[in-house]
Amino acid sequence: MAAGATIYTFEVHLADVDRGVYEELELRVARHPSETAEYMLTRVLAYCLEYEEGIAFGGGIAATDEPAVLVRDLTGRTTAWIEVGAPDAERLHFGSRLADRTVVYTHRDPAKLLPQWAGKKIHRAEHIVLRSFDPGFVDEAAAHLGRRTEITLSLTEGQLYLDLGGVALSSAIHEHPLA
Repeated sequence: MAAGATIYTFEVHLADVDRGVYEELELRVARHPSETAEYMLTRVLAYCLEYEEGIAFGGGIAATDEPAVLVRDLTGRTTAWIEVGAPDAERLHFGSRLADRTVVYTHRDPAKLLPQWAGKKIHRAEHIVLRSFDPGFVDEAAAHLGRRTEITLSLTEGQLYLDLGGVALSSAIHEHPLA
């Protein structure tokens, strides 16, 4: 953990109807001083929306050899490389070569991100998906974060319903192919 990181604790009630995943999670998340609340919340959402056995948060913003979230099998092999924000093409290329599946979750405008990857060498770019939320959703949700936050997260038919300590929000999850 980076010096000066702030620890956030999330009690998550996850109901992903689309994938049949129902879990109660206790997440301790270190927020680096240079990390925005929106980026940290997007990491937490990515973790929850991709939840499966072997999932873990990566080494943080400074980690060059790990994504924000990753999934490893029982042998330790990385099976899913899950980036957050706006990773560069080289990072996506590296992750896609290493893992079976690569996904990017962003709190930014996907129309501004997709062109930065166009024409760049990215291994299996046609299999990588960029997932985004409705404009303003992550900003609004981040405004309600506390150091300890109870989250109820439900996903059904591509629609995300989020309750953050009594504040109800919703967003569609938009998928944008890289290639």
